Parts: sequence; C-alpha cells; structure tokens
Amino acid sequence: MVQFQRRDLDWAAAVVYRSMPPTPQYAWPLLAQRVGAEVWVKHENHTPVGSFKVRGGLVYAERLTQGRPQVKGLVSATRGNHGQSLAFAGHRAGLQVTIVVPEGNSQDKNDSMRAFGAELVVSGADYQAAREMAGALGAERGLEVVPSYHPDLVLGVATYADELFAAVDGLDTVYVPAGMGSGLCAVIGVRDLLGLSTEVVGVVSERAPATALSVAAGHVVTTETADTFADGVACRVPDPDAIAIITAGAARMVAVSEDEIAEAMRVMYTTTHNVAEPAGALALAGLLREREAAAGRRVAIIHSGGNTDSALLAEVLAGRTPRPGEV
Repeated sequence: MVQFQRRDLDWAAAVVYRSMPPTPQYAWPLLAQRVGAEVWVKHENHTPVGSFKVRGGLVYAERLTQGRPQVKGLVSATRGNHGQSLAFAGHRAGLQVTIVVPEGNSQDKNDSMRAFGAELVVSGADYQAAREMAGALGAERGLEVVPSYHPDLVLGVATYADELFAAVDGLDTVYVPAGMGSGLCAVIGVRDLLGLSTEVVGVVSERAPATALSVAAGHVVTTETADTFADGVACRVPDPDAIAIITAGAARMVAVSEDEIAEAMRVMYTTTHNVAEPAGALALAGLLREREAAAGRRVAIIHSGGNTDSALLAEVLAGRTPRPGEV
C-alpha cells in the first residue's frame, strides 16, 4: 500500500529540519548483550519535545498554513506528546492551540504543553472522553480539530523512519510502539517506499489491546478501557485507515504486560542511560519478549519518547510496576 512518494517525504523532511536536526540511532553494546542481537535504538526522545510526535505536528501545521491560511487555531486531545507537538508546531506557525487532556493526566506533560503555548482544558475520565470534548470545542470556537491519526501526521513521523533506514543497512526487524498507529504506519510506509524486506512489528500493552485486536480481526475493534500506565498508547478506538495499513504491512503485533513495560524502562536506562516513558519503552519490551527469535539478528527499536514524571520513574527504577493513576 503506497502511502506517499519520495517527493512527499523529502518535502516533509525539509519542513521538520527547519525546526530540529535528525535524531541519532545508536547500537548500544550492553543492550546487545542483554538481547543477544545487534540492537539499534532510534532516539526520538532527543527531539525538542522529547517525542517523535513533533515531526507530525510540524508537517500538519505547515500544510494547514499553506493551504488554509484562514484557519487561526487548532484543538486536539492528548495524554501528552501529541499535545506538546501541536503546541510547539502551532506556536511556530502563529496558530492558537487548545489541548484537552483527561482528568489525572501527567502534571509534567500538562506543564510542558502550557510552556509551549497551549491553552489546556481538563475534561473526561480518559483519552476518548477528552477526544469527544475536543470535537465539541472545535465546533464551539471555530477551531481545526486535529485527530491523533492523519496522513500528514504520518508523513511527518515518516522522516524518522527514513533517517533510520538510511543510517542502518540490512535491518531484519523494527519494533514500533502502537497506539493510534502513526509511528507504525510511518515505518511501514518508508519500508515499502524503499522496497526493503525488513519486518515491521507493532507492540501494544496487553491492557490497551484495541489496535492489536483490530489487526487480528481485519477491522476496527474497540475496547471499553485502556487501563495501562503506558498512557501514550492507551488507545481504545483505533482509526480504520491506520488499521488497514497495519494489517497489510505489519509482520505481527506483540502484546506486552505492565511488568514487561516497567522492566523495559529499567533495561533502557541501565544499558543506554536514556530515560524512556512507558510508551517509549514498549518497542524494547516487545523485543525482549521475542529475544529468542531475534538472537543473532540486526534489529531496531523505536524509543518514541522520554517524557515521564519523576515520581513514576522513581517507582519503576525501584523495581516496581506502577498502576494507572497511582503516581
């Protein structure tokens, strides 16, 4: 399934690189020893907002201001990184940005979104409820409602996949965290554009399995809850376009436990000295789950973000697994 052409990806890269440099990818020896494979980490925690999402926000805002300059503001829902991305990109594009977060959202991420210039609205018990409020605010205030999944967001995110494949030849497998699916679809899109045979594996939390369930069914499957401390992938209503791309292009989906996510955060810290938020450690958790199959191979994991609260990080590094809303 062709998602974009080379000229589209080059245009997106030019947009992204006006605001940030490419992020690094490193093969960490301690991590290789732990897994028994050559492991490359794509460090999307090294962007200006600490997450891969900023790339999509920059491309979305650029396309909007070029094509519909009459739009003066954006509104969206988030648990954090999507909102920081839009706040960062919107400020640079001269757009008003309103972000809706659910009750009990990360205070650090809330503070960051405000610091990047967003108006923050707290509403609803979870991401889906906040998403519905964002739609209502958009209609009320005449703002552009930005979804969590959109082709322009995917195109922006695809610039990290292009960097990774250009820097590392012969990757057997890339593990990608999967929430609404922009990162996973981006890696699939670049892999297909380049004509590579690399397996792309999506990783979800067992407690937020909607994307994996949808891929298994071949159509959108919703869940009543997404009760995981990996709030960046707490999806319970997937996007049908994303599911179609993932179903056609992913080798498989892997579901990992809360304990495995916490352990992956610890492994990331001890082997690379990089902090991973729970969703940012998901790809590593998937690789660790499949370490026997990965032995001796060249693999990559997407470290999608490092925006974790200090209290949660302390809990994890102390050897415990947080429960959603505990810290």
